[in-house]
Amino acid sequence: MAGRALQALPRLRAFNRLHVILQHLTWEQDPQTFLIIIKGTGGKAFCAGGDIRAITEAGKVGDKLIQDFFRGEYRLNNAIGTCKKPYVALIDGITMGGGVGVSVHGHFRVATEKTVFAMPETAIGLFPDVGGGYFLPRLSGKIGYFLALTGCRLKGRDVLRAGIATHFVESEKLPALEKDLIALKSPSKEKIADLLNSYHKKCTIDQEKEFALGEHLEKINSLFSANSMEEIVKKLKQDGSPFAMKQLETINKMSPTSLKLTLRQLREGASMSLQEVLQMEYRLSQACMKGHDFYEGVRAVLIDKDQSPKWKPAALEEVSDEFVDNCFKPLGNDDLKL
Repeated sequence: MAGRALQALPRLRAFNRLHVILQHLTWEQDPQTFLIIIKGTGGKAFCAGGDIRAITEAGKVGDKLIQDFFRGEYRLNNAIGTCKKPYVALIDGITMGGGVGVSVHGHFRVATEKTVFAMPETAIGLFPDVGGGYFLPRLSGKIGYFLALTGCRLKGRDVLRAGIATHFVESEKLPALEKDLIALKSPSKEKIADLLNSYHKKCTIDQEKEFALGEHLEKINSLFSANSMEEIVKKLKQDGSPFAMKQLETINKMSPTSLKLTLRQLREGASMSLQEVLQMEYRLSQACMKGHDFYEGVRAVLIDKDQSPKWKPAALEEVSDEFVDNCFKPLGNDDLKL
C-alpha cells in the first residue's frame, strides 16, 4: 500500500484523540506504509486544537490529565517532526493550536482557499505551544513574533505566503490530489514534491491578491524586534500609525503573563532544536496550569463568552522577570522525556 490517510478524530476526548494519532504513527515502522496523509473531517476545520475545556476542568481539580495531555501532544509533535516517511498535511479549513502542531512539523503542508491559520493562545492565558517556539521564530523577519503575540488570523494563500504552508491547492481538488498521492509507486519525498508542485502551479485562486501583511512587513519587522514586551508596546505607541494602534489595542486585551512568556519562548526557541523547544514548552504548560490566567481566559472566551478576562497581574509591568524565570525552570524528574 503506497499511502494511508489519517483523518482527524473530532469526537474523541483530547487525550484519546492524541493517543490514537500516536498509535497511527507506528506506521513509520510498518514496511507496508510509504506515506502518511493527515486531513480533517467535516469540511469546516482541519483541526481547531485540543479539548481546552477538558484540560481546564482537569486543572481545577489537579487531575493528571494536565500532565498526560501535554506530554502526549508534544511527543506527537516530535514524532511528526522526526518522521522519516513522507508526511502530508491537508490543512483545509480552520487550523489552530493543536491543529498547527499536527501539521506544521511535517514535510508538506497543503493549504486551500478555506484555510484559516492562527495561534490565538495569548487570548486565553496560554502561549503558542505545540512547537510554536520552534517554527514561529523561523518564519521570515518577525512575522512569527507578530502572529504569536497578536493571534492574527491568516487566510487562504496568505498561509503559504507567510511560510506556514508549503503548497496551495484548490479545496475541491484535494480528493483527486489524495488519490494521486496514494497511487504513487514508491513515493519518495521528491516524487511527492513534484506532484504537489504540479497541483500548486495549476491553482490560480487569489493569485492576484496581495499578501494581507505585505504592506506592513517593514513595520512588523521593526516594531516586533524589541527585546521586551514593554519595549514593543512603547514602539507601537511611538509609531502611532493605524496599523500600530490596531496591534496595540489587540495586545492590550491579551494576558500580560502570556505575552511575556511567549516573547521569551520565541526568542529562546530561535536557537533551539525542536526537542529542546518541546521540553521548554512542557515546563511552560505546567506553569500555566498552576496559574490564574489560563482558567480566566477560558472562562471569558470559551465558557461565559463575555470576552472580558480579568488578568492577574493586569499589567505587563507587574509580571516580574523572576516570575517568568521560574516558569522556564527545569522540572527535574517531571521534565518531558522525548
